[in-house]
Amino acid sequence: MYYVEELVSYEELKKRIEEYIYWYNHVRPKEKLAGLSPVEYRAQSSQSAA
Repeated sequence: MYYVEELVSYEELKKRIEEYIYWYNHVRPKEKLAGLSPVEYRAQSSQSAA
């Protein structure tokens, strides 16, 4: 993903990592979770349990 880019500062690295973690949890569709992101799946399952 960022292998060819040279990061210039700690702040830039931290920002990129935080963006990746957000994408991984909120945007990334997961086939095992019916195409939902992990956050969407948890929200859906907690609503159906109530």
